[in-house]
Amino acid sequence: MPGYALVFPGQGSQYVGMGRDLHASSAAARAVFDEVDLAWQGPLSRLIFEGPAEELTDTANAQPAIFSVSMACLAALREAMGNLQPTFVAGHSLGEYTALAAAGVLPLSVGLQLVRERGRLMKAAGEMYPGGMAAILGLGAEEVNAACREATEQTGEPVVAANDNAPGQIVISGAREAVRIASEIAKGRGAKRALPLAVSIAPHSPLMQPAADRFAPVLQQAAFSSPHPPVIGNINARPLTSPDEIVAELCAQLTSPVRWTDSIRYLINQGISTFVEVGPKDVLTGLIKRIAPEATCVPCGTVEGITQAAQLLRAH
Repeated sequence: MPGYALVFPGQGSQYVGMGRDLHASSAAARAVFDEVDLAWQGPLSRLIFEGPAEELTDTANAQPAIFSVSMACLAALREAMGNLQPTFVAGHSLGEYTALAAAGVLPLSVGLQLVRERGRLMKAAGEMYPGGMAAILGLGAEEVNAACREATEQTGEPVVAANDNAPGQIVISGAREAVRIASEIAKGRGAKRALPLAVSIAPHSPLMQPAADRFAPVLQQAAFSSPHPPVIGNINARPLTSPDEIVAELCAQLTSPVRWTDSIRYLINQGISTFVEVGPKDVLTGLIKRIAPEATCVPCGTVEGITQAAQLLRAH
């Protein structure tokens, strides 16, 4: 039997109150939040549960918060299942760190430290080089890439396809004016919509190079184990098999596009047809249904979701 995959969401999935019902009902999830607060040296869980939203949405807080809640969801799912054995794991951008933790590459405390530093450096890079993102809907990858190249030529500033999320949904990222121009060009070439996203940084674009340069030594000092099960990397949409590959992936990930469509297609080609989204909201569930409509997907970011996911996996 091909088995199933766990997938972990990235930044943008956060909301005030996420994980609170898990904290109240699951001893395993509660232990994760306790460990997070100890490692954070402060009540990160209070910010997660109570807000304020503006502070939670700050890149430097959102990334550790989503990582923490996703790890709590994973703990609650393991608690409900007793034996959780996915065939593959994968995560979208920030979610790749949760996937690595789920595969035993790094412990929770180290993962929290890494995503905290990642968020801090990305925020600093955004202050140095302000940027933005926009979702281009209804246009193919080649046309979006062409629009980005043309906008870069016009403005002299970078804009690139940052997230290939699903057929007809590609997010571009870069300097603000270049993003605006690329959005107009894309609409002129047939895009249904070009939606600016509420961010002030440009992830997965050349504007994140200062963050990547400063983050590389941090990653190189971290002690990573080999992943079990395999983790599908964002950059090549193929399994990461060694600590050296993981370090190279995470160093390059900040400035490289997230190939989510290709990652899910790779898993489908391996025979995976069941996906469980472990973390807040259900963004990845929606994307996977667009990539592979025949796939079974269930989000488990709440107590109800954990129950449904456990029922699905027991029957699998």
